Amino acid sequence: MIGRLNHIAIAVQDLAAASAKYRDLLGARVGQPQALPEHGVTVVFIDTGNAKVELLEPLGDSSPIAAFLAKNPLGGMHHICFEVPDILAAAATLTASGARVLGDGKPKIGAHGLPVLFLHPKDFDGTLIELEQVSG
Repeated sequence: MIGRLNHIAIAVQDLAAASAKYRDLLGARVGQPQALPEHGVTVVFIDTGNAKVELLEPLGDSSPIAAFLAKNPLGGMHHICFEVPDILAAAATLTASGARVLGDGKPKIGAHGLPVLFLHPKDFDGTLIELEQVSG
């Protein structure tokens, strides 16, 4: 069902400082910040060649990332994202098997302009999973 690993998301307190570390210390190609009000975050993607790292900073106090950082003040891994060819079919298969899709169960448009869904971390060994629909 799942395709390639799209990205690993890391929650950070300071997006500019975290981006600078990846750019200046690791020599990574760092994208521009992108505000995603529907998801309550500002993101920066770091291209690693075979996948991406997504840095997440809260966009407002009601952001789910703000709550994550309140529990994890140093930040840390927030979720991993896998590509799927058909997000609705993937969601149907997963829910039929007992996995829980977060929110209202309907895909939202993510940072890449593609449909995304999140799966409950309790169903995946404590890891929040994002599915992103990509075309073949």
